[in-house]
Amino acid sequence: MAEFDLDGIGMTSQRTRDRLVKRLRERGIASEQVLGVIGSVPRHIFIDEALAHRAYEDTALPIGHNQTISQPFIVALMTQALFNRPRAVVLEIGTGSGYQTAVLAALAEKVYTVERIAPLIERAAARFRALKLRNVRMRNADGNVGWADQGPFDSIIVTAAARHVPGALYDQLAIGGRLVIPVGDEGLQELLIIDRDDAGFSEQSLEHVRFVPLLRGTRN
Repeated sequence: MAEFDLDGIGMTSQRTRDRLVKRLRERGIASEQVLGVIGSVPRHIFIDEALAHRAYEDTALPIGHNQTISQPFIVALMTQALFNRPRAVVLEIGTGSGYQTAVLAALAEKVYTVERIAPLIERAAARFRALKLRNVRMRNADGNVGWADQGPFDSIIVTAAARHVPGALYDQLAIGGRLVIPVGDEGLQELLIIDRDDAGFSEQSLEHVRFVPLLRGTRN
């Protein structure tokens, strides 16, 4: 699990962070472990400087390339669902700004993260270096195919909406593993929790959500 090196990051006031955590708790986030991580990750470094004053609002914000950084409630909700028990090795599909990745890195031993848009992964890598995160590995690739040579994974989290769950992600989920993924057409999707055991896969719906679509291929 990562610990954040915040020297020189330009931390905002703890009071601002505490207000965000309080809002998330009021909205039903019950995991004190997840709340503690949300309160410690410097979200303002994952967005453009012009929007930094909005970093600790519970809202999604643009990060360029028609992508967004998810609102803290959704990050907390998905993370809480993923870590219903300890998960050592996590695959993340959709690095984006790197904010969700940093949250995962505080809870897992290893995080493998895949992003199709090269400039986003380059910026995220710089942020991880600034935070001295050493348990994250990154790949510029099509998230629909996962990261087969590093699987199977204890858990998989997808931060873009698929029309259908990619078959590769089923294949790369370990027995006893959990997949959290938004599924549906553009505009409104269901956030699904998929568990795998010796008998196969089981599925439950957690929440209606709105995510950018999970696209195929890569982009420079």
